[in-house]
Amino acid sequence: MHVKRVPVLLLMAALTAAFASVQAQAPSAAPFFFLQLSDPQFGMYTKDQDFAQETVNFEMAIATANRLKPAFVVVTGDLVNKAGDAAQIAEYKRIAAKIDKSIPLYNVAGNHDVENEPTPESVAAYRKSFGPDHYTFQSGSLAGVVLNSSVIHSPGKAADLADAQRTWLLGELAQLKASGAKHLVIFQHHPWFLKTDDEPDEYFNIPLARRSTYLDLFKQAGVRALISGHYHRNAVAKTGSIDMITTGPVGKPLGDNPQSGMRVVIVRDDGLSHRFYSLAELPATIDLTAR
Repeated sequence: MHVKRVPVLLLMAALTAAFASVQAQAPSAAPFFFLQLSDPQFGMYTKDQDFAQETVNFEMAIATANRLKPAFVVVTGDLVNKAGDAAQIAEYKRIAAKIDKSIPLYNVAGNHDVENEPTPESVAAYRKSFGPDHYTFQSGSLAGVVLNSSVIHSPGKAADLADAQRTWLLGELAQLKASGAKHLVIFQHHPWFLKTDDEPDEYFNIPLARRSTYLDLFKQAGVRALISGHYHRNAVAKTGSIDMITTGPVGKPLGDNPQSGMRVVIVRDDGLSHRFYSLAELPATIDLTAR
C-alpha cells in the first residue's frame, strides 16, 4: 500500500492554522465588576471633631460590597482627614475589616493620609498603618497598578521616594505589557487631569510638568484607564484611548450637586464601563450586560 507523505513544513503550517482557528473560537472571559470607593476621609464633615457621619457612610458602603459581591474593592485615598490620627485610622480599619473575606480590599494613599507635602516619615507612617503605598494586583483579566500620587504631585520633601516609585513603575509597566495584560488600570488618589490632558495646574490635578511624561508612559504601556478620587465630585475625560475617571466621595461631597456614593466598574473583553451610584440609589444587583 502506498502512503502519501505530507511535507513537514506543510504539516506544521496546517497545525498552526488549526491552532489559530481554535484560539479564535475560544469563549470570551466572563465579565466581572469591582467597586471603587474614594475619600471616606474620617473627620472631614466636622473638621476632626468627630467622624459620626463618615462611619455611617462607610459602613453602608462596606455592607453594599458584601451584598453585591464584587471581584474587589479599591479605596482611592484620603482614608482619613488628618494624617496619623489614631482614632480616625482605627475607625477606618474597624469598618474595612467587616468586608467579606472573599473580597479583596485595596487601599490607596491620599494627600490627607501622607500630608499635602509628603515626607519619608509621613509615608513610613502610612505604610505602618495601611501597608504598601504602591503595588500591583491581578483580578481576572485586569492588572491594577496602585500609585502614591502625593509624591508625584508634591515631591519636594520626598524626592527620593518619588524617584524610587517611578523606577519601580517603569519596571512594572514593562513586565505587564510583555505579559499581554488584557486591561491595565492605574489607581491613584489625585486625578491626572479633570477635563483635558493639557489643562492648567490646579489643586485637584497633577502638575503638567510631571503629568505629560507619565501620560506618555501610560500610552506606551497600553493602559486602559486611570481611576482616581480627591475631587469630591465626579469627572470623566480622555487622553487618546485612555479613560480618566474621577470618582466622588463615599464621605463628604463638594460641588453644586453634592453626592456621597461609589462607582461600579464592569470589566469585559472589549473594555470597561462604569457608573457612579449615590448612597441613596444603590443598586439591588449589577447587570453585567449593561453599558
